[in-house]
Amino acid sequence: MLALAPDAASQRAAQGLASPRSWHASGAVPPAPGGTGQNGAHQGEEPGALWGECAGSAAVPYRTMVDLSGPAYRCSCPSRKFPCKHALALLLLWSDGHIGVQRENPPGWATSWLNGRAARTSRGSAAAPPEDPKDPAAAQRRAQQREARVASGLAELDRWLCDQVRQGLAGTQRAGYRHWDAIAARMVDAQAPGVAERLRALAAVPYSGGGWEGRLLEEYALLRLLATAYRRSAELPGALRDTVRSRIGFTVRQADVLAAGVSVTDRWHVLGRRDLEQERVRTRRVWLRGQRTGRAALVLSFAASGEPLDGSLRTGTELAAELAYYPAALPLRAVVVSREQQAAAPPPPGQTVAAALASWAAALAEDPWLDTWPAVLEGVVPARSPAPCLADAHGDALPLHPGAADRWPLFAVSGGHPVTVAGEWTPRGLWPLTAWTGTGPAVQL
Repeated sequence: MLALAPDAASQRAAQGLASPRSWHASGAVPPAPGGTGQNGAHQGEEPGALWGECAGSAAVPYRTMVDLSGPAYRCSCPSRKFPCKHALALLLLWSDGHIGVQRENPPGWATSWLNGRAARTSRGSAAAPPEDPKDPAAAQRRAQQREARVASGLAELDRWLCDQVRQGLAGTQRAGYRHWDAIAARMVDAQAPGVAERLRALAAVPYSGGGWEGRLLEEYALLRLLATAYRRSAELPGALRDTVRSRIGFTVRQADVLAAGVSVTDRWHVLGRRDLEQERVRTRRVWLRGQRTGRAALVLSFAASGEPLDGSLRTGTELAAELAYYPAALPLRAVVVSREQQAAAPPPPGQTVAAALASWAAALAEDPWLDTWPAVLEGVVPARSPAPCLADAHGDALPLHPGAADRWPLFAVSGGHPVTVAGEWTPRGLWPLTAWTGTGPAVQL
C-alpha cells in the first residue's frame, strides 16, 4: 500500500491516519457483477471499493473513495497529491483488517462516484477499436491540408522571429505575456501544438534572472532551426525527420509504436519520476535505464486534473521488461510492451559530473531541441556555496535547477556525505528526483 504513495511525506502522514479513531465512518463495497476484487480482503470476501469519512481541519470530514480495480482515488481534501494521505490511510485500514465488506448500501456520495466510473468504463469497453480510415483518399487530403497549414504557420513564425531580433530584446520584459500569446495562438491554428507550447514557455524567460537575454535568444534560434528543418525535411535522414515532426506536434499512435517501433528487452532500473501539471492535464515522467544496454527510456502517462496517474513503475525498483521506442533521431520516449514483477534494487551505477556532461553533449548532437536528459551521479555531495550544486570527488559540480526549490530533503539525506543522485539534467541545472545513501533504499525527493 505504501508503495503507491507519491513521496515519503505522504507515507508518514498516511500511517498517522491509519487508525479507526481518525475515521467517523468507513466501509467496503462488494465488487460489481463480473468485476474482480483485490487479494488480501478480509471477512471472506474481496471488496471492489473502499469508502470513508476522515476527520480533518475542516468542520465537515473529508470523504475518501478508493476503487480497487484501478486503483483509482477520490477525496474531498485540498491535497494535490495522488493518492492523498487519506486514500493511503484508508488502504492501510483495510489491509490491517479494520474494514470489512458490507451488504448495506454505501453513502450516496460514494455510490455516485462509483456509478460514474462504471458508466465511463462501460462506454470505453463498448467503443469500437480504431480502424483504418474508410476513405483513404479523404484521409490523405486531410494530411496534406495539415502539412500546408503547418508550413504556412512556420513561415509566419520565421518572419516573427526575424522581427524580434531586428527590434532587439531590451523591451521584451515590458511586453508582457501577450507578446507570446498571439504567435502561440497562430501556431495552434496552424496545427503545430508543440511549437505553440514552446512559445508560451518563453513568457517566463525574461523574468528568470540574470542572463535571460542569452537564454531567450537561444530559444529563438532553436525555433528558427525547427522551422528551417521542417521546410527542408525532404533533405533530412528519416530518424531526424521524425524528431522534427514530433517537436512540431505531429503525433504517432501508440499502436503504431507497438507494431513497428524499435523493441528493446532488458532489466530496467526505475531511476525516478516527476509529475507536471499543465492547464487541465497532468503528466508523469518516469525515467528508466537498461542494465545491459545502458539505454535511457522515458515513459509518459497522462491524467485529467483530479484523476490518478499511473503508479505502477515504482522508483528504486528494477524489472525485466520489453520497451518499444517512438521513432526519433535519439529514441528516448518508450512504451512498455510487457514486463515481469518489480523488485527492490540497489542504487544504480552512476557517473562523474564530467561524464554526465559528455553524455548530455552527445545527446544534443543527435537532438538539438532536447531539453531534459536523465543523469545519475555517483559519490556527489550537495553544497550550497556559491550556489546550490552537487560536487564530485574530482572537484567538478553541477548546479541544481532554480525551480527545484525544496532542496532540504536532498541535504538531509546526504548529511554532508557522498550520495548517488538521479535527476533530470536541463540547460538550467539538475532537477533532483531520487537519492541513495550507500546500499540503502531509494529516497524520492
